[in-house]
Amino acid sequence: MGITHIVDRRLNGKNKSTVNRERFLRRYRKHIKKAVSDAVGERSITDMDRGESIGIPTKDISEPVFRQGQGGVKEMVHPGNKEFATGDALPRPPSGGQGQGAGQGDASDSGEGIDEFVFQISQDEFLDFMFEDLELPNLVKKQLKEADSFKYARAGYANEGTPAKINIVRSLRGAYARRLALSGKTRENIKAREQELARLEQHPEEHSAQIHSLKEELARLEKRLKNIPWIDEFDLKYNQYLKQPNPSTSAVMFCLMDVSGSMSQMHKDIAKRFYILLYLFLKRNYQKIEVVFIRHHTSAKEVNEEEFFYSRETGGTIVSSALKLMDEIMRERYPTADWNIYAAQASDGDNWNDDSPLCNQLLKEKILPYVQYYSYIEITPHEHQMLWHELEKLKEPFSDNFAMQQITEASEIYPVFRELFQRRATA
Repeated sequence: MGITHIVDRRLNGKNKSTVNRERFLRRYRKHIKKAVSDAVGERSITDMDRGESIGIPTKDISEPVFRQGQGGVKEMVHPGNKEFATGDALPRPPSGGQGQGAGQGDASDSGEGIDEFVFQISQDEFLDFMFEDLELPNLVKKQLKEADSFKYARAGYANEGTPAKINIVRSLRGAYARRLALSGKTRENIKAREQELARLEQHPEEHSAQIHSLKEELARLEKRLKNIPWIDEFDLKYNQYLKQPNPSTSAVMFCLMDVSGSMSQMHKDIAKRFYILLYLFLKRNYQKIEVVFIRHHTSAKEVNEEEFFYSRETGGTIVSSALKLMDEIMRERYPTADWNIYAAQASDGDNWNDDSPLCNQLLKEKILPYVQYYSYIEITPHEHQMLWHELEKLKEPFSDNFAMQQITEASEIYPVFRELFQRRATA
């Protein structure tokens, strides 16, 4: 029996080019990731999550082509002319021509020349590239909270179901096996009758009656074979799915931001950009994570998302007030036995000298032993002050869950963010 070919002639849906687009995005991943990184530093904090126009130089999207190489024997016919004969030298064309090749056009005022292929990526694609290969470090399953989300898992095949769940390969395999089983004996009979007929036809005048009888029987067997349905309702198999609970890992992220008078508008803008990046990352990848926003100057206060990003309150600087408030909230609402606790602190490093050793003590005794990961980001182009040097003493004893980074300008936000939350290889 020959191989069966199935041709799917169903019309494509509205997303018929989705596969080609995904292939294109994979191919030019390097260009897209660079454009995403540049966009993070250039956008306003209200536009951090929108899509982006990506430009790719034409030379990088050119396709390989086959050309005729040198050598070999060629036969060509050239049109004749009245001016030149074989061996004549052609004069050089006059200078000052106005022609120009592709790629030499004037640049546009938007910075897009004809040598650049520009396309738009969506908001989801932008965020996918932005947060690729990032994760919260040291995330472990603790006591499960609110395990009310579910996922559907494959659970074999069923004989009944909706058309959308038909497993085509499994159904065709079953139909092929059924046809083989039902037609096996008939094919054997046909083969035996054909051999017998071939033998009798060597002397047709002696076995005319038997030949006629065999031909009738062969026709009857061929008709029986054709009556076997190509696919039957019995062959249809449907994918079966079971609804299973999908327990969520309990995690909380503390965002501590310095809003004191020493934090200029530039410092605060960088801090807000960093925290918006962190907030988008958490909400996109961790559905059940909670976020606690703490602003501080001489005193600390827990605020909502709107006040955290847009309030203009300011004052002096006592960093320990934020750490004390974080410790209180941890003990009251987020017991370490049940929660994965994370924290990100942004400051310009300015602090009362007497308060910096207290920050070291609070982190060492009350926070770092109980959190999964704590990152300190200092936003300053100047030399580090006493707070940095005090916190630097914690890097060695808490190397697994404490990190420090410096940001001097907006273009460094995304690289620092990726460095802090890069996916680590598991042992």
